[in-house]
Amino acid sequence: MLAFWEMFEAVRGFMETGGQVLTLIAGLIFIMWIVILERIGFAFNGYKRVEKQIVSAWNKRDDHSSWEAHQIREAQVSRASIKLNQHIAFLGALVALCPLLGLLGTVTGMIEVFDVMAISGSGSARSMASGVSKATIPTMAGMVGALSGIFALTWLQRNAKRQVELLEDHLEVHR
Repeated sequence: MLAFWEMFEAVRGFMETGGQVLTLIAGLIFIMWIVILERIGFAFNGYKRVEKQIVSAWNKRDDHSSWEAHQIREAQVSRASIKLNQHIAFLGALVALCPLLGLLGTVTGMIEVFDVMAISGSGSARSMASGVSKATIPTMAGMVGALSGIFALTWLQRNAKRQVELLEDHLEVHR
């Protein structure tokens, strides 16, 4: 329990040092990882059922060579692709927002530094330390969030593309 309390205090201190923008970045990263985990869960569990239903329905068909059969196959592949790529654009937007919010934190932190310099009339490092930390920590947090999200986003996009190609291979057509 003591270790949990110490960890909580460390996180709280870090969040206070980074300013309000850091709280916004933390919320954004939390939402981003919820979406990423949902997509990974769908890729490993939900999509298997979808693929099984599509392949089963296709194998029950007698006609695999007519123009109509080709159109049905294309429609099934498109539906699977849409399900695999669901929320990927939203995830890309969240990944892109992370460094931008970090930049916002940098700007607001530097404004605080300049305010301190204007009020105190000096460039004392001690008086500017709070503003400098509010300028640098959100930038770091935004970059870390974007980097972690870009790896997951890339994997999800590559997995979706590969699964669609595999589905196309499973839906045999006769020419």
